[in-house]
Amino acid sequence: MKSDIQQETERLHGKLSHVGWTRDDCAVIAPTTLEINELKREQNAIILAHSYQTPDIMYGVGDFIGDSYGLSVIATEHPADKIVFCSVYFMGETAKLLNPEKEVLVPSHAGCSLADSITGAQVRELREKHPDAGIVCYVNTYAEVKAECDACCTSANAVEVVEAMPQDKVIFLPDKLMAENLAKICSKEIITWDGTCIVHEGFNIDSIRDIRSRFPGVKILAHPECAPGLIAEVDFAGSTEGMLKYVKQSPDHTFMMVTECGLTDRIKSEVEDKEIVGTCILCPYMKQIYLDDVLKALKNPSPEQIVEIEPDVAARARASLDRMFELEREGKAILERAGREKLPWTATGTG
Repeated sequence: MKSDIQQETERLHGKLSHVGWTRDDCAVIAPTTLEINELKREQNAIILAHSYQTPDIMYGVGDFIGDSYGLSVIATEHPADKIVFCSVYFMGETAKLLNPEKEVLVPSHAGCSLADSITGAQVRELREKHPDAGIVCYVNTYAEVKAECDACCTSANAVEVVEAMPQDKVIFLPDKLMAENLAKICSKEIITWDGTCIVHEGFNIDSIRDIRSRFPGVKILAHPECAPGLIAEVDFAGSTEGMLKYVKQSPDHTFMMVTECGLTDRIKSEVEDKEIVGTCILCPYMKQIYLDDVLKALKNPSPEQIVEIEPDVAARARASLDRMFELEREGKAILERAGREKLPWTATGTG
């Protein structure tokens, strides 16, 4: 009879072999993943893993894998007493805002180039400068920023949220490139901030065209955090979950993913009959989390691993998130009436 470690090794290899992990590689981490998964059960905890995490996190200990929107919804609906969020810090804050009664932990206090680009004080200055504009913040912001905004959004619902804002002018922050993409397809006047994602701003149009020339029939998918010129060259633009769904449902065989490398790993693990070509870019923030960090968070969390938000900030930031869900529903109705209910980001591209 196989030992628990041997069984865990085989389980891991069944998932991780698709992204190049050997059985020996899996045997090295099996004791750690086994202990983490046992602690989860004992503590009634769940582990949320963003799609940009490494495969050992996603498939070794993650209970749910997804993008910020999907994981945020799961965080509000799951009966777990404890949430461990394997992602950058602002996502742990979002989970805490949506689950104030639960303990929320982050394995690493990882930053984000977008979240780090703006403060709550700067949002207040923008409101004074543009008193007739509504303010929508991308979910890639800290709670203190969300607290100063009218509504939050994700890449999955940004179009709907912006279109449903009651003001004709909307300050969209902090992602300048996503704001520029929104300006091309929304009826609102968009005022931008100068934040960018260091991953998605790193892609260029020449690399897209090179892949098309070398792989006839390739489908190229990009995240709306990329520049508008690049979005105009791709077949589909959307959230990480939107891109994954596109690949799974598409009859095509060959794809290029213009996003963080974690999504490529996820596709290789979950969709074996598809070929991924071209290059991806690693996010140095998302890759700061290791299995040992997850184990420590469950066994003996340090103060920086425990997510806590000042009550007044939490209340106002939660209102921004609640407003997001309301506006998303209103925005969907607006887009449906305009005949634009399907794949709104691709209004800037060819898909």
